Amino acid sequence: MTEPGGVVIEGTMGSPDSDRTRYRWVILALLWLLYVAFGMVQRAIAPLVTPILADLDLSYTQMGFILGSWQLTYIAAALVTGALIDRWGIRKSLLAGAVFLGLSSALRYSAGGFGSMLGAVAIAGIGGPMISVGCPKAIALWFEGKGRGTAIGIYLTGAWIGGIFALTLTNSLIMPLVGMSWRNAFLFYGLLTFAAGIIWWLLGRDTPRQLAPAEAPGMISLLVRFSRVREILIVLVLGLLVFAILHALTNWLPKILETGGFSPALAGMATAIPLAAGIPTLLVVPGLVAPHWRGRYLAVSSLLILVSLVLIMSASGGLLLAGLVIFGVVIAPFFPMLTLILMDTPEVGSAHMGSAGGMFFCVSEIGGFAGPLIMGAIVDVTGSFQMGNLFFVMLCLAVFVLSLRLKTKPPRAAEIV
Repeated sequence: MTEPGGVVIEGTMGSPDSDRTRYRWVILALLWLLYVAFGMVQRAIAPLVTPILADLDLSYTQMGFILGSWQLTYIAAALVTGALIDRWGIRKSLLAGAVFLGLSSALRYSAGGFGSMLGAVAIAGIGGPMISVGCPKAIALWFEGKGRGTAIGIYLTGAWIGGIFALTLTNSLIMPLVGMSWRNAFLFYGLLTFAAGIIWWLLGRDTPRQLAPAEAPGMISLLVRFSRVREILIVLVLGLLVFAILHALTNWLPKILETGGFSPALAGMATAIPLAAGIPTLLVVPGLVAPHWRGRYLAVSSLLILVSLVLIMSASGGLLLAGLVIFGVVIAPFFPMLTLILMDTPEVGSAHMGSAGGMFFCVSEIGGFAGPLIMGAIVDVTGSFQMGNLFFVMLCLAVFVLSLRLKTKPPRAAEIV
């Protein structure tokens, strides 16, 4: 049967519709597992910044470049990845993502200096878009209506839980288990990621709905079409700015706290507070906020992020804790909300979510790369994290203004598939 827009509904492995509906929860659990691995690989480097700086004799600018290097590779890969996922299906694409992420972590074991560490971390940018673009594509095709918001919130908790694991346990548990070697720690995370990929390959399925190949538009024509839609353009800029804020703070936060007197183990645990605090709102908010309120919700969120940055950089004790909690609670639902706005835009729908998601993450990761690099460069120049924090406070104000210009609305019935 063919739906409007050329979407073909197919059976999955001969299963009836009821079996397919039940199996979507298995798919969601597998997507969550892949995001746990993604979160571990992404966050594991932050608590190890101090020994890496010492062993490889790196400057803060060089370390900032390394921290953001996988986003730089991601930028180059995301657009092509989105179009490929639309054609290949999610099973092969997500397996490839897990393999590249595992390789990135494992290859850090043999890094001997700036160049080799840069290359190892950058490889994650090939696997990253396979996961972060492929998962929303899977949700758009396996889930419908309000269920999409809930599903997105659930699988994204995987990245936060994986991040919590890496931040809290790398220095306190994993390093002692692997002989206090940051190289062995990266190898350990690589093996866990390979295991997640194998589980996905054994249990995962391609989506039950796909765009008919004969009717699939070319990538360039899709990008041109998307670039003419006002809401899509605003979402792209918001993604760029918020990714810059998020990656700058989360990558440098352990070092910021160590500079303030925290031990490496305690700094790692404190850095996990925003991730833990954000999980409840990540689960609840995307499915709770009505489409026409999403823009105003993001505007208020941007001001709260601003407050949290000020508290984290200037306060101590209970106020510092409050800043960490506020940051996590507020920023966690930000990206699911942007994804839902994109997914519910009539020009995108489920049929083109791979390409649209690739475009979104491509632009957003420019901010993800630039954020840690800018923070590191400002520290090298000023000798302090304070001026860097002021820069990102200004970005929060820009996010506030742009969010108020979003005019979100529910998708057309034909687009909810």
